[in-house]
Amino acid sequence: MSLLEVKNLSVRFNTVDGNVHAVNDVSFSIEAGESLGLVGETGAGKTTTALSILRLISVPPGEYASGEIFYEGKNVLTMEDEEIRTIRGNMISMIFQDPMTALNPVMRVSDQIAEVIELHEGCSNSEAIKKAGEMLEMVGIPAVRGKEYPHQFSGGMKQRVVIAMALACGSKLLLADEPTTALDVTIQAQILDMIRKLKDDLGTSMLLITHDLGIVAETCDKVAIMYAGEIVEYGTLEHIFHNVQHPYTIGLFNAIPSLDKKVDRLQPIGGLMPDPANLPNGCVFGPRCPYATEQCYSEHPDIKEIEPGHFVRCFIKQGGVDTNG
Repeated sequence: MSLLEVKNLSVRFNTVDGNVHAVNDVSFSIEAGESLGLVGETGAGKTTTALSILRLISVPPGEYASGEIFYEGKNVLTMEDEEIRTIRGNMISMIFQDPMTALNPVMRVSDQIAEVIELHEGCSNSEAIKKAGEMLEMVGIPAVRGKEYPHQFSGGMKQRVVIAMALACGSKLLLADEPTTALDVTIQAQILDMIRKLKDDLGTSMLLITHDLGIVAETCDKVAIMYAGEIVEYGTLEHIFHNVQHPYTIGLFNAIPSLDKKVDRLQPIGGLMPDPANLPNGCVFGPRCPYATEQCYSEHPDIKEIEPGHFVRCFIKQGGVDTNG
């Protein structure tokens, strides 16, 4: 049994301007100790997917239109509020996207970490403060600095505090939503090394949301490529990096600078992500795809397994057309 299994999840937001289809028929799984990279452009639905796992979508205006999310065999979407609260921050924790706004500016750093520990482990405040200091030390911050406030920390230090808070209760699953956003390259590398080390030491599974395929290559076991609320390609690291199939995934790789190939210009993907309130008929990537056929504009492709463990949502690839030439 997988630690986490998302089955045919669809999330939409009902607004005065119509329904926004943020996540559409998304399925993936994460095993114990495994890392999955969720990759795609801004607006693809990655964060909405992660928030859904913790059932943090506000209903209304949000709505879990269909699907199931199983954590250790239990459906998160049908749990009572009290039960899901025991899971959040305890069994499943999340590193939110912006460390600058994730921390309470008027609370001392150690108090913010201790609050999580005290709530879920039922210990005294003094015990929680002591463990908060240990967590700060674990992420490379002297425990004495726990008495300070968030504004006294740099961006990289704040990110370390957020990670310490997320791992304070020994969570089995970590949802990391672009954990290196707004950090310089050196600090990014330090944060990623630290996450990998903590993950290995604690045996934590991870869903890593990122735009950076380089980070995925260094950190993850499996990859899901997301576009306009759908997973368009899904497989192991080997599948995605050495046998890429979907035209969108190919476009992402073509837009990455290479040390091996000399090119005058990178090849960006033409056009823009479609409006989730007005998705195109047929394949959602069709209007931007250089290989699109009439079928792509009129029919919506299902995601199909083209080799063991490698899934692609594309009529062209399923029909045998070579997109790598």
